[in-house]
Amino acid sequence: MITFTVNSEQVSFDGDDDTPLLWVLRDHLQLTGTKFGCGIGQCGACTVHVDGQAQRSCLMPVTSAKGAEITTIEGLAADGVLHPVQQAWLEHDVPQCGYCQAGQLMAAAELLKRNPDPSDEDIDNGMSNLCRCGTYVRIRKAIHTAAKLQAKGGNDVS
Repeated sequence: MITFTVNSEQVSFDGDDDTPLLWVLRDHLQLTGTKFGCGIGQCGACTVHVDGQAQRSCLMPVTSAKGAEITTIEGLAADGVLHPVQQAWLEHDVPQCGYCQAGQLMAAAELLKRNPDPSDEDIDNGMSNLCRCGTYVRIRKAIHTAAKLQAKGGNDVS
């Protein structure tokens, strides 16, 4: 039995220790906002926060989550208040198809936690998630807007 916390709720998993965290989140906990993209950790659609760090959940065996604090896209907002990256994503109409956006949002939130005022170069280097629709210009603008919102005291959940 593996016990860990997901979005502030303690959960347990009693299955194959090698099951990727992604499938535990999606199939066992019904948290389907975290997406399966490539399955090899390249695209970032499966990005979640593990103890505050952005991680590709498709590569992480659930045993690595033992005792960890996991935040998924469903837990990014706090008390019904959107995280600054979520607010900025809406303001800039970032999603096109939307498939990669949960992972993009989680990566952006962690980037802003590490670097609250990133330059364009910081964003380009810090955001390794792929977007098939090519919304990178809007993503960059939204991250700059989220940084300003966060500096004004927006929700800083990670």
